[in-house]
Formats: sequence, C-alpha cells, structure tokens
Amino acid sequence: MKVLVLNCGSSSLKYQLFDMTGEEVMAKGLVERIGIEGGRIKHTKTGMDSVVSDSDFPNHKVAIKAVLDCLLHGEHGSLQSLEELRAVGHRVVHGGEKFAKSVVVTADVLRTIDECTPFAPLHNPANLLGIKSMMEILPKVPQIAVFDTAFHQTMPERSFIYGVPYHYYETYRVRRFGFHGTSHLYVAHRAAEMLGKPLENLKIVTCHLGNGSSIAAVDGGRSVDTTLGFGTVSGVLMGTRCGDVDPVAVLHLMQEEGLDSKAMSHVLHKDSGVLGISGISSDLRDVEDAAAGGNRRAKLALDILCYGVKKYIGAYAAAMGGLDAVVFTAGVGENSVLVREMVCEGLEFLGALFDKSKNAVRGKEAFICKPDSRVALLVVPTNEELVIARDTLSLVS
Repeated sequence: MKVLVLNCGSSSLKYQLFDMTGEEVMAKGLVERIGIEGGRIKHTKTGMDSVVSDSDFPNHKVAIKAVLDCLLHGEHGSLQSLEELRAVGHRVVHGGEKFAKSVVVTADVLRTIDECTPFAPLHNPANLLGIKSMMEILPKVPQIAVFDTAFHQTMPERSFIYGVPYHYYETYRVRRFGFHGTSHLYVAHRAAEMLGKPLENLKIVTCHLGNGSSIAAVDGGRSVDTTLGFGTVSGVLMGTRCGDVDPVAVLHLMQEEGLDSKAMSHVLHKDSGVLGISGISSDLRDVEDAAAGGNRRAKLALDILCYGVKKYIGAYAAAMGGLDAVVFTAGVGENSVLVREMVCEGLEFLGALFDKSKNAVRGKEAFICKPDSRVALLVVPTNEELVIARDTLSLVS
C-alpha cells in the first residue's frame, strides 16, 4: 500500500514515499528553486546514496513530474508503475474553521482552501498548486488534504477569541487558529506511547521549537490552547519572528518610523526574533556559539527564547489543571541541548526533575528527566509526513 506525501512551498517541494504496510519510508527528496533559475532535485532511496540533479523547474507541475520520474527510475526508484500509488497526501497550512480533520480533495475543498488564502498568503497558494498539478498528472489517484490548523480546532472559545470587538470575528474570522498541528498531534501520541499510558488520560505541553515555533496545551489528546494565533508571529521568540509584542508598540513604531503595514509586517516576520535581538543570525547554532564566546546580545536572545518557553509551560499547566509531560520537538527542540536545559531548569516546582546527563542527545527519542520525576520530560523527533500518510491511508481505506 504505497502513499506519496507532498509538502509544496512557494519555491520548493518536499516529498516522501511510504509503504504503509509497515509505515516504512521507501524514498524521500527535495526540489528547490521552483520557478527560479538554478533548480535542483535531491532524491534518496532508502538504503542508497542520495542522487542530486540540477535542472530548471519553471512550475510545480514540472517539479512533480520530476519527482515521479525519480520514483520510477530503474536504479534509484521505488515504484514499478504509478498504478502502485494508492493515494497522495498533501500538507495544507490553513484550513480555517471549515476543516477540523483531513479530507478527500473535491472541487468544494479546493474552493475552501483558496478562500483561506488571505490567512496564509505565502503557503496556501503553493499548497493548491501542488494538489492541482497532481490531480492533472494522476487524475484517478485520490488526493488528500491534511491541515496544519485542524488539530487546534478543538480549542474552546476562551482560547481562540481575541479581545477586539466580536463583530471582527463574525465578519473576518479574526481569531487564534494555531499551526504546526500535525507535529503537535504526532509527538503527543508518541509521548503517550513512550509513557505507556492512554493519551486521553494525559495533560501534555508540546514544544515545537524551530525557525518557527509554537507551544501547545494538549489535554486528553485535544489541543486546548496554543501560542501561534491568527498569523505565525505570536508566542515565543523565533528565528526571525518577534513572538509576543504589545500591539500598541507596533502602532508606535509605525508612526515613529513612517512604516506602512507591508513594511511593518517585514519587520515582525523577517527582521525580528533571534536575528533581531542577537544581530548575528537566525540560526540558533550560531547564536549559541556567540553566547558561549561572551556575546551579550546572543546570550540575551537565548534567555528571551527559553524564558518564553518556560513561561508558557507554566501557563498551560495552570490552564489544564495539571501536567504529566513536556515534549520537545522540531529542529531546535530535538537538537539544542542548551535550550532544553535552560527551559527545564527551574521547573522542579511542577514536579519536573531534569537530568542533565540524559539531556546529552540530539535528534532521537529520549527521556531527559530523573526516574522519580512526576512530570516526564521527553525529546520526540517530529514526523509530520507520517501523520499525513496515516490520515491519507485512513481516508482511502
């Protein structure tokens, strides 16, 4: 039972081919610089060296055809025929309030995804291009849309309604949506498996920390709150995104600097965060090195990030009325020993007893707490592609 998973960005395309009989990855790859000169595709068949090919990909349809050619290749391919594909699962960033779960793509679904474009103008158009291109190439193969926002549709109104006039929600759907839903869903389930306990009995804070970050309160397997909101800048400090900022400060800066909304958006999304505070880089590895060398602003950026994560862990423990586990995932969460240490130290009052020796891991599952810790501290590498593949198979079975 073969399932292909696609994650289309504006100029890139990630893919994985799964044999769902054993949930094994048969092949994966990345197409870069779609619509830009100097395109490249990197394809890796499981158990073989990667194959890299330079070629221009004028649009997503051409890129997808190149992916299928790689999957059918006699030497480094994994399919004998495209008829082996049972379905294709697509990551879609924004499903608005319409989609609380994954769906089979229809004309109505395509229209609704397009209607959500104002909420995710950089992502949804690219997601749509991938779906439509695949529908043209493989018209008989079911296409499944899996939404980043779907997992958070279980949030109660008190979590997602903002304190602005209510008619803005009624008219424009201005509310907290939340993102990284497939990641939060996967790591919460995997944490429950590692703990050997039913997910419905657990209160978990999942920390998806990367270039983009979000924290979620997962109570009994349901998202009840999360840090990212209407857009993707709120919550904790990120690579180039600001995290929580008083909106009055934003209005003040626009007035003082003479910035229009587009220019201010660039500041909040591209010039802020770890990069804006440190003045060094948006890559936390560079900032950690600089902080170790005595750079004050680099250390400040780390302090702000880790303080923010710790603050939300405490807030979400209070919101859920308890805490059973804290999970770290994504690029920073899985690999930064320092960030996890800075976040976990001082959580003893919650019953979380951090073990520094166990924390010396990168990119693999681990418990980083002491045996007698009442609150489990875990590292769980995320696997959003597997969530998409599982949902895809479920819907076509």
